[in-house]
Amino acid sequence: MLIKVSDYIIKFLVKKKINHVFAVTGGAALHLIHSAYLSKKIKLIPTVHEQAAAMAADSYSRITKNCGAAFATSGPGATNLVTGVSGAYFDSVPVIYITGQVSTTRSNKGTGVRQIGFQETDSVSIFKSITKYVIKIKKSSEIVYELEKAYDISKSGRPGPVLIDIPDNIQREKINLSKVKKYHPKKNNKYFNESLKIKKLKEMIENASRPVIILGWGVHLSSAEKASIQLIKKLGFPVVTTWGAAHIIDSKLPLSIGTWGTHGTRYANFTVQNADLIISLGSRLDTKATGSPIKTFARGAKKIVVDVDQFELDKFKKFGLKIDLKVRSDAKKLIQKLLKLKIKTKKKQINIWINQINLWKRKYPIITKKNFTEKKINPYVFINELSNQCKNDEVIFADTGCAIAWIMQAFKFKKNQLLFHDFNNTAMGWALPAAIAGSLARNKKKRIVAIIGDGSFQLNIQELATLMKLNLPIKIFLVNNFGHAMIRQTQDQWLKSKYFASSFEKGLPKVNFQKVVESYGLNTISCRYNSELSKTIKKTINSKGAYFCNIEIDKKHGVVPQVKFGRPNEDPEPLLPRKEFLDNMIVDIIK
Repeated sequence: MLIKVSDYIIKFLVKKKINHVFAVTGGAALHLIHSAYLSKKIKLIPTVHEQAAAMAADSYSRITKNCGAAFATSGPGATNLVTGVSGAYFDSVPVIYITGQVSTTRSNKGTGVRQIGFQETDSVSIFKSITKYVIKIKKSSEIVYELEKAYDISKSGRPGPVLIDIPDNIQREKINLSKVKKYHPKKNNKYFNESLKIKKLKEMIENASRPVIILGWGVHLSSAEKASIQLIKKLGFPVVTTWGAAHIIDSKLPLSIGTWGTHGTRYANFTVQNADLIISLGSRLDTKATGSPIKTFARGAKKIVVDVDQFELDKFKKFGLKIDLKVRSDAKKLIQKLLKLKIKTKKKQINIWINQINLWKRKYPIITKKNFTEKKINPYVFINELSNQCKNDEVIFADTGCAIAWIMQAFKFKKNQLLFHDFNNTAMGWALPAAIAGSLARNKKKRIVAIIGDGSFQLNIQELATLMKLNLPIKIFLVNNFGHAMIRQTQDQWLKSKYFASSFEKGLPKVNFQKVVESYGLNTISCRYNSELSKTIKKTINSKGAYFCNIEIDKKHGVVPQVKFGRPNEDPEPLLPRKEFLDNMIVDIIK
């Protein structure tokens, strides 16, 4: 059977149940574009910018738990993908990126010159460090093998993006499927052969008096959400989450403590730092989680870390953090093993521990009565009210900066809600293209909520045109704090509050966002006062179609509490009076 290479690629994506592919057209990608358009089984979504296409494909994978896909042309088309590909790589998201390349007859072919063909760029070298696999196709007969191999690699072990670079002339060639080389994946179970460690893990669980379970993004990636909740209830242990796992736990669950770390709550940080056992499931425990230096993290606790990546398990030794039990395993497989065990915990001591945690939660709430008495909008009041009005099945996309930190500290997650963010790359501009992909993945039937800072919004604001073209019911809340508030907070800590390049007074341009957004055809509304929040949010999220809400936050507000670099996580700013701080510490303090 003869088939055009670009047609085969589309058939392959369809076979893998990838229903949408994101792209920006270009000369070296035209055959891919046309094959996608002519197919009745896949929808090609043209974005305005390749960065948005890359981010949308990433988001599509996150919400469908299948591969996403994006196309771009050679040269600037490929290089514009870099930020989006990086986000997928650092968050372990499987995406197939395909770039066009100049014809093999126009390649520099080792001549030593920088470029022969128009827009010729060495994509393989550029993407090598931010993909699990990258390959340039040299002849058409390779495409079946390489596409199958790339897909398998993207989904296996620790997932991640792959990129295939295909010269223009190869895309239009025809191949005989009965004669090309096929790829046969190797089954590898070594990740999950940890039965010898289960006995030790059980023993550590049974001996704990102040345990804490940590859930990370790997729980979502391994589809272990329900199993992890079963484990929490089985053990009766309190649970904290990384940002990537925050939506997994219903805030009403009595054992739920919320998020912790450098931008976590004070009570969650007291909980983790005073624990005598940490069970980390699917979290790589980055420095945002552990604080700096890393060795100050949960220093009085035995530590169990479960991760699919051996490099992540081995890194702690380099930084001086002792891990008592390292388990290389997919989170779901390990949790399922624990659920089968008969485990006898120290219930009396654990109840005392939980009572202490509840005391911290009452003493150090994120939202206080004082927040509600402010005339202008307090960001924590806004997040609180938004969480009250969001439905159980809400899907939320958040951009970086103070916006995501405020959400993670104050949003009260309900059962079946989902929240997505570019967690580790934290690229400004991610949320809008991600929300577009999320809406398409939900078949445009249900609304999507996007929470975007004013700094982030401008980096992909052009995708409002894509949103309106597709007629998607996305509700955008612009957290407008007149500049880069998180940067200003860092400048307060280290640079004598000189707001260079983070404020209107020191370099940033002023933008009338409502007028810009209205020019794209969206309805808009603005809110400036706490008293207006409830009705404004209600009008926004219950409106038909796309809607834009400008939430004006007083620029004095930052993330509170926040751990200053160099201090342990239990001691965030604003600092507590020293006696009060010491009274809350069970383990030895850092002097």
